[in-house]
Amino acid sequence: MCFHLIYLQLLATFLIQYERIKGVQSSGVMTIFWSISLLCATVIFISKIKHALNTGADEDAFRYATFCIYFVLVLVELILCCFPEQPPLFSETVNDPNPCPEFSASFLSRITFWWITGLMIRGYRNPLEAKDLWSLNKEDKSEEVVPGLARNWAKEWSKTKRQPLNMLYAPKKQQKSGDSNGDVTEEVEALIIKPSQKSSEASLFKVLYKTFGPYFFMSFLFKAAHDLLMFAGPEILRLLLNFVDNRAAPNWHGYFYTALLFVSACLQTLILHQYFHICFVTGMRLKTAIVGVIYRKALVITNSARKTSTVGEIVNLMSVDAQRFMDLTTYINMIWSAPFQVIVALYLLWRNLGPSVLAGVAVMVLLVPINAVMAMKTKTYQVAQMKSKDNRIKLMNEILNGIKVLKLYAWELAFREKVLEIRQKELQVLKKSAYLAAMATFTWVCAPFLVALSTFSVYVLTDKTHVLDAEKAFVSLALFNILRFPLNMLPMVISNMVEASVSLKRLRVFLSHEELDPDSIARGPTKEAEGCIVVKNATFSWAKTDPPLLSSINFTVPEGSLVAVVGQVGCGKSSLLSALLGEMDKKEGYVVVKGSVAYVPQQAWVQNATLEDNIIFGREMSESRYKRVVEACALLPDIEILPSGDKTEIGEKGVNLSGGQKQRVSLARAVYYNADVYLLDDPLSAVDAHVGKHIFEKVIGPKGILRNKTRVLVTHAINYLPQMDTILVMSDGEISEMGSYQELLEQDGAFAEFLRTYATAEQAVESSESDSLEGPIQPLETDTNSPSAKEGKPIENGGLVNEAPGKLMHRQLSNSSTYSRDTGKPQQQSSTAELQKPLAEKNSWKLTEADTAKTGRVKASVYWEYMKSIGLFMSFLAIFLFICNHVASLASNYWLSLWTDDPVINGTQQNTTLRLGVYGVLGISQGIAVFGYSMVVSIGGIFASRYLHLNLLHNVLRCPISFFERTPSGNLVNRFSKELDTIDSAIPPIIKMFMGSTFNVIGACIIILLATPIAAVIIPPLGLLYLLVQRFYVATSRQLRRLESVSRSPVYSHFNETLLGVGVIRAFREQQRFIRHNDRKVDENQKAYYPSIVANRWLAVRLEFVGNCIVLFAALFAVIARTKLSAGLVGLSVSYSLQITAYLNWLVRMSSELETNIVAVERVKEYSEMEKEAEWSIEQTAPPSSWPQEGRVEFRGFGLRYREDMELVLRNINVTIHGGEKIGIVGRTGAGKSSLTLGLFRINEAAEGEIIIDGINIAKIGLHDLRFKITIIPQDPILFSGSLRMNLDPFDQHSDEDIWRSLELAHLKNFVSSLPDKLNHECAEGGENLSVGQRQLVCLARALLRKSKILVLDEATAAVDLETDKLIQSTIKSQFEGCTVLTIAHRLNTIMDYTRVLVLERGEVVECGTPDQLLQEKGIFYSMAKDSGLV
Repeated sequence: MCFHLIYLQLLATFLIQYERIKGVQSSGVMTIFWSISLLCATVIFISKIKHALNTGADEDAFRYATFCIYFVLVLVELILCCFPEQPPLFSETVNDPNPCPEFSASFLSRITFWWITGLMIRGYRNPLEAKDLWSLNKEDKSEEVVPGLARNWAKEWSKTKRQPLNMLYAPKKQQKSGDSNGDVTEEVEALIIKPSQKSSEASLFKVLYKTFGPYFFMSFLFKAAHDLLMFAGPEILRLLLNFVDNRAAPNWHGYFYTALLFVSACLQTLILHQYFHICFVTGMRLKTAIVGVIYRKALVITNSARKTSTVGEIVNLMSVDAQRFMDLTTYINMIWSAPFQVIVALYLLWRNLGPSVLAGVAVMVLLVPINAVMAMKTKTYQVAQMKSKDNRIKLMNEILNGIKVLKLYAWELAFREKVLEIRQKELQVLKKSAYLAAMATFTWVCAPFLVALSTFSVYVLTDKTHVLDAEKAFVSLALFNILRFPLNMLPMVISNMVEASVSLKRLRVFLSHEELDPDSIARGPTKEAEGCIVVKNATFSWAKTDPPLLSSINFTVPEGSLVAVVGQVGCGKSSLLSALLGEMDKKEGYVVVKGSVAYVPQQAWVQNATLEDNIIFGREMSESRYKRVVEACALLPDIEILPSGDKTEIGEKGVNLSGGQKQRVSLARAVYYNADVYLLDDPLSAVDAHVGKHIFEKVIGPKGILRNKTRVLVTHAINYLPQMDTILVMSDGEISEMGSYQELLEQDGAFAEFLRTYATAEQAVESSESDSLEGPIQPLETDTNSPSAKEGKPIENGGLVNEAPGKLMHRQLSNSSTYSRDTGKPQQQSSTAELQKPLAEKNSWKLTEADTAKTGRVKASVYWEYMKSIGLFMSFLAIFLFICNHVASLASNYWLSLWTDDPVINGTQQNTTLRLGVYGVLGISQGIAVFGYSMVVSIGGIFASRYLHLNLLHNVLRCPISFFERTPSGNLVNRFSKELDTIDSAIPPIIKMFMGSTFNVIGACIIILLATPIAAVIIPPLGLLYLLVQRFYVATSRQLRRLESVSRSPVYSHFNETLLGVGVIRAFREQQRFIRHNDRKVDENQKAYYPSIVANRWLAVRLEFVGNCIVLFAALFAVIARTKLSAGLVGLSVSYSLQITAYLNWLVRMSSELETNIVAVERVKEYSEMEKEAEWSIEQTAPPSSWPQEGRVEFRGFGLRYREDMELVLRNINVTIHGGEKIGIVGRTGAGKSSLTLGLFRINEAAEGEIIIDGINIAKIGLHDLRFKITIIPQDPILFSGSLRMNLDPFDQHSDEDIWRSLELAHLKNFVSSLPDKLNHECAEGGENLSVGQRQLVCLARALLRKSKILVLDEATAAVDLETDKLIQSTIKSQFEGCTVLTIAHRLNTIMDYTRVLVLERGEVVECGTPDQLLQEKGIFYSMAKDSGLV
């Protein structure tokens, strides 16, 4: 004995030392060791005391004393073990402000999850905020998790890359509407041409297993231990029932069994939740890793691969598919655990009932395939539903991106119909799934009953001597209840695995996409002689399989020269820049670009960040350089006008900037970057002539900031060409001519011909050059001669009115920062004053509203709202059927206990058949009720989703434009995808389970009270404890869920933004910074998710403890009252109490799930209560269908403001435009040109005055009545994905001949007839497979089709070359001859032959007359014409 102890103590000492060296602060091994030591010592200690008391016998005093001391020491050791030690001295210092307490907590605290209690208390007192959350543990952070997976995947992928994988990117096929059941196999049309041997596919599963397997393996051990302990319950129940039957057994047996039952239950609880904790943490890491890997991959895939997965699909990979894996981790162990549980249960049942068990097993085995078939069916429906959902989200995404165009064209209804059509398909699939779900619930609830019925009837009927006593009946029931779980889980796990495998495949296809070849473009140092950009015999295409787009390109750009690329729309100018950036696939040839590159894309990409961050773009801030850049790019006046200067937040996609401002910000970003080579894709198209000239002189031209850099400029503006060093002329993907301006004129080729047509511009440039700038440009503040300083960039007191229509400026001016001509402040002073606006004012202004988290309990009104959406009759019917089901269930079990107590006469029981019959009838009625409520709830759920989606869609489309500018599209997409998905498929099953577990718990309590009325003393306090814990938990959990969903939106928004700007990010080589940014956002999201999974464990451990107490008292009271009780009742009460733990667990789980998911209803409702724009059509005041006949537009004292609290941006405008007049509207940037069109379309309602068209006040009629009758060609040409035909005529009102005629007039006929699908040509998302100029022409074709009396052109020709522009202008003249045309122009040459010109300045009309008159007056129009070189 002593030696054993000594060995043990030595072992203990050794372990303690070992763990301290490892830095363990609280050891589990030691705690368990001391507990067991104490338990053994206690037994010896008690027997020693008894021995000493009984006989005053010869006890060795020394040994007795030492043993007592030993006992006390063990006790002290155990107590000390419960407290954590200080971290070792040599451990690294943690400089985390809010570290997670998990690792410094003691062992006991960790197995009972006590360490999170602090957070729970804080969350209960007042709603949690993001700052209360702990930092993630180091091993859960993205920087730890993602690289591991990325490394393993790279290894695996490189193995398969040695055997080349043939990938073809086929154009997307038109989806047939009928094939909803087709599998979403490859998701995209990446057709993998299957290589012969299967092994060549990179196995993503293997990679995931390698990365997360080792940690996950621990869960395997916990699960096995838990499964074994599960069977302790029925075994102890058997002993207990024997004890109750056997009146001779001593009492302590009963107490011992009761204690044993309690301890085994508690151990089971602790082990199970350690297991769950490991699973959830693995799941969380998995999601982090997958999101990180997808993000990293999205930054490197080729453009052809990128086209095959739309933004929506890639975002789905991050949200839905990553979530699938998370869900699977918790279940995957069931694959081996379920069969194991079944085998053990069957063995014990056989021991109990003999061969009759086979009857029950047969029923179960029959149910498994039924369940499996249902699971597979559900799966196919789910795939179909996912497909519809993908399409719906894609369409919603485009609607939200192009909402302004929808409003201007009054197309909301057409697109609403398109969405509802997809939604209808989705709901049909949902309905089928609902019927299936009802069937599944039916089998799930009835299975245990059918099994018990068949087993008992076979057992009783096969042999007269088979007596159904309490022990047999209730131990069997307990085992059947255990069996029910694995049998029902298996199909679910299998279907989950199938789902995950579909996701795995989608992920694998995405991760195996081709990547851009970083070496296709040699990026050398800048010091070699032959030139800065060298291209020899290069041929490029967008994808490996495409025909080449640029062929045999040869040119060399010497360092520091300025090169222009000119040519017609769609001739490959932008593609040439993409090729130099390495974005295209190089077929052959040799390309070198030396030094760093900065790129300005044709369509500016602006981040949702402050203006300053957009310009600095991750570089360190240098005040002087920043000021110089901002001034050179003509951004100072704009910054002055923004509410918080350059600290103003820019909305998503730059919604609160005009087109010209976005372009200038994009340019400023490139200039600030200070690269060696500048690739500029038509940055001057979106700005007016005056600003364009300023930018060319100060930035791009021979005297600009960039004069020593190598610049390649794609441009349509010919007046700058004489100042270029070299001009490349492109046509059809080849360089047709090349040389300096003079050389090209002498060659007398196509270029010279083209120039003669527009010769006027040329002389003007020389003259304007001489007077503009004398010396070279130093820091620009000193140069008071520059036009921008002279004019002081007039702005209006009301706030800048930008060029783009409808981009509402939420901008206010503080009077201190307004400066205009009359004050004549020098530019320098104002610029410094501007950049140092008081900080208080800077921080006060934000544009986009972050997704907010509601706080506090979900209001009862939300539940009521949901019940109303289902229909009140349905709701109450469901509740009634629930009650019927549970009454039948209780009755049948009570009947069973009466049956087991039937006296046995001559070894048989009497009236067995009666007992069996009633038992059967009760069971069947239970089944009918189940099926009923299941159907009612599922169908009701579909009613609700249809109603709520319709409402949401209608209300969002009715919101005014200002709403879309304030709300990030991520929030809206979140409503349409995540929240609606919750309402569709999560809420109905949760309601079923919630109701089910509620009644189960009530039923169990009733039975326990029937058997042992004394339990009435103990159930209420336990119930109170339960409610307390639950209230505590729900407060925190709900808020954590809200924080988690709020922090999820930015992950998607940032991802969307990255996908849109991926070309820019790659050009600037900023991938690493964006990856870090994404990791931070994911970690922020997981920071809220981690506490919520721990909170779930915290709750479960406490609740199961309450449940275990109920078991303890049910058994204890049964032991105490065993003389009065029959074995049947004891069996009934204890077997119910054994189940109560599971029910309680479910109940809380479901009540909190219900509460967190019903939030979706609340968030969907929230948007239906937003402000709305005016009615779409008003019956009473609808204008006659022929209106407007003349097209006469009168502005009477018209004024406009953007928001209630802002000044007027247009004031007392009094102009009458007669029918058929052609009016040009000009003015400096921000003079209010576009605001005029906004007023005309009532995108903003008039603040004063009115607009009369043909005698009808437009404010009195419906918006659609108005917008259908006026046509606009907007500044940003937006197309929607779908056929070209749909983009031209979404309402299908016109014949094909009409459409072809409009295309011919828009000069697109040749292009469209060359397409394989002609009018059915699929436009990509946002029209990306057409060039910007072509999109502009499509918008022109739209206008020609609508042929309304009033046409508005908003800088419609900014993106096309001069030749096409001339064609467009002549088309407009001939086709809209009798119509009123209002043109907002940057290129003044387009309006020189118009009837009249309005010149706006600060929101007022300052000059109005024919162009010739105005030129005579030498006013503002004259100075603008001079800037454009027209005078």
